[in-house]
Amino acid sequence: MKYAFIYGSLSGLVIILTMLAGIVFSEQGSFFSSEWFGYLVMLVALTFIFVGVKRYRDIERGGVITFVRAFGLGLSIAVVAGLAYALVWEIYLASTNYVFMDNYIAGIARAKQAAGVPAATIARQMAEWEQVRVNYRNPLYRIPMTFMEMFPVGLLVALVSAALLRNPKLLPATR
Repeated sequence: MKYAFIYGSLSGLVIILTMLAGIVFSEQGSFFSSEWFGYLVMLVALTFIFVGVKRYRDIERGGVITFVRAFGLGLSIAVVAGLAYALVWEIYLASTNYVFMDNYIAGIARAKQAAGVPAATIARQMAEWEQVRVNYRNPLYRIPMTFMEMFPVGLLVALVSAALLRNPKLLPATR
């Protein structure tokens, strides 16, 4: 469906550009490199789900849409956005020689040291992270994991969008 491709691609593009800018231009440990910022960006970018479903409702469906159809379209947009995100993340990893996880784990160790965590505790936790590093090298592990970073947020936005937009009186189509 063209709406899923268009609005999913736009959503993915916003997320990708913002995340890459955050990685390139922010310092380790800043708000722009935090998980909170990442999920905030995803939530904002995934508002394209709402926009896409509303546009589809207004243009293709004459201003009326069922919850199921709206939710299906919202999920489709979320899937396209998630796939775009995962694809560009793979390109980013390849272009940086896959050092992300090494840097991420090293950053965790530095933060724990700075927080005064005992060396034995850090060593035990880093041993656990070593398994994550090994798993992350496998694209069959990494790609679905990357997709699942974003998809639950898209699922939630699709659900809320469908619930709201099934009401034709909410932001009615203009003629």
